[in-house]
Amino acid sequence: MPTWKEVTAANPSHSESYARRWKRMEEQGHDINGEARLIDAIAPRDARILDAGCGQGRVGGYLAEQGHTVVGTDIDEILIDYAQKLYPDSAWYVGDLSKDPIPEGNFDIAVSAGNVMGFLDPNGRREALQHVYDALRGDGRFVVGFGAGRGWDFPDFIALTKDVGFNVEILFESWDLAPFDEESTFLVAFLRKPALSVDEQTLLGNMRN
Repeated sequence: MPTWKEVTAANPSHSESYARRWKRMEEQGHDINGEARLIDAIAPRDARILDAGCGQGRVGGYLAEQGHTVVGTDIDEILIDYAQKLYPDSAWYVGDLSKDPIPEGNFDIAVSAGNVMGFLDPNGRREALQHVYDALRGDGRFVVGFGAGRGWDFPDFIALTKDVGFNVEILFESWDLAPFDEESTFLVAFLRKPALSVDEQTLLGNMRN
């Protein structure tokens, strides 16, 4: 599968068309907030949430409206510009998950929807997962969904998340939590960063004082 940069290089109008498509779907009455509602349901109130691959803010913007502190990052400057205009009270950064550390940290939960994983450069997949992992607080969760046939096999994805350090909590085949099995063509993975040990918490507290 081509990366997002390759897609937009081949079709410079793609980003604008992508943003307009979601707006048109919303105006037609389609439900475009299913992923965001799930994240809102499992997040603590007033959570710090990272929208990794945020696009024009479709997921993160909804979560901000529910009272969460949202930070979004995306490789596409045009889509980030949309997010900044639509949801000016949240922080939106241009950045490549495969290359750039997340600008902020200590997130309670991170979400990656919209097949973001399928658009990553294969050579930067581990780095992307590591950047999200590093941005989460101890015991923070990463919920990520993407479809099969996009160049990243599900078993390889799961193995790499474990290699980075995530614990795999549970797998579903849809954002409405249908059970996942070997025939599933979509994956929604609930991953968790291990909690800090007592010694690590003490060290972190001393560093902050």
